[in-house]
Amino acid sequence: MRIIRLLPAFALAVAFAAPHGVQAGKANTFYGLTLHVSTNNIKVQNPMTKETLSFLILPKFDQVFSNDGRTTYQMKNVHPGQYVRVMYDQKGLGIRHADKIIVLTNGNRKITKQ
Repeated sequence: MRIIRLLPAFALAVAFAAPHGVQAGKANTFYGLTLHVSTNNIKVQNPMTKETLSFLILPKFDQVFSNDGRTTYQMKNVHPGQYVRVMYDQKGLGIRHADKIIVLTNGNRKITKQ
């Protein structure tokens, strides 16, 4: 009998908690200069705010693109000093990891076909 009385309260609590769980997994974007690249890590600094973020790169990461999405790059082609846009999330154990890296020109503009 007690369980039946608590069921509506539990359902209400779940309904309020569900939207927050969806927002927690949304992807974020960070723009800046690449400071360091290794096989499992990339460090990027926003030159305007001087904020520096480090991102974990998972093994067999192959999501490096030009801004138009047509040209793909290998991680070995990303070097310190390049402007990049990193799309990341923190789902796995709260660790910031890169989902996609987009290589930009020095003016933070997309690379155009010449």
